[in-house]
Amino acid sequence: MHAVVTGTSRGLGKALVERLRATGYEVTGTSRDHSSGVKLDVSDPGQQARFAAQIKGRPVDLLVCNAGVYIDKAMRLEDYTAEVWGKTLAANVTGVFLTVQAMLPNLRLAKAPRIAILSSQMASQVRAPGGSYAYRASKAAALNIGRNLATDLQPEGIAVGIYHPGWVRTDMGGEEGEISVEESVTGLINEFEVLSLETTGCFHTWDGRIHPY
Repeated sequence: MHAVVTGTSRGLGKALVERLRATGYEVTGTSRDHSSGVKLDVSDPGQQARFAAQIKGRPVDLLVCNAGVYIDKAMRLEDYTAEVWGKTLAANVTGVFLTVQAMLPNLRLAKAPRIAILSSQMASQVRAPGGSYAYRASKAAALNIGRNLATDLQPEGIAVGIYHPGWVRTDMGGEEGEISVEESVTGLINEFEVLSLETTGCFHTWDGRIHPY
């Protein structure tokens, strides 16, 4: 079994690679700065094409779209710029789509391929506590992309799940996070393993609960 995980230089991505390998997967990790695995800026079409060429003909059983940024954490409304929006949407939205697009030939070679998109509870339309406008919008868009990919890829036998990893104690989540990296990763991998064509399009929390859209 072969898994591809984006954004693996630290935090959840790094832990996902370690845990997937421990469970028997061969894992290809990517990071924007080449600090782990293959160098890949998910928002760069050229780098996506080069990465796809490197693993051409190799089945991908599990694709985990984890790479992302949270630039506007605690940012004041007055401080938002077009650059903040551009970088956030490029990584968290365009990057997800380009990654799936680049890996489609490899997914089609697997027997029961699965795509896991890490979104957030901040994508939910029923939650509106204010702030983090760019991040919330980007995660909502990632959720929408995942739901529509599930529809288009189901006839090909490719299942797609979208997940809230929890408020995790990482550099992005902060020390006040509710759960540890280990808890999140354990739950997420359990979710990845049970993802199927019957549950494709699901938006679940790390511990298996259905999250409202």
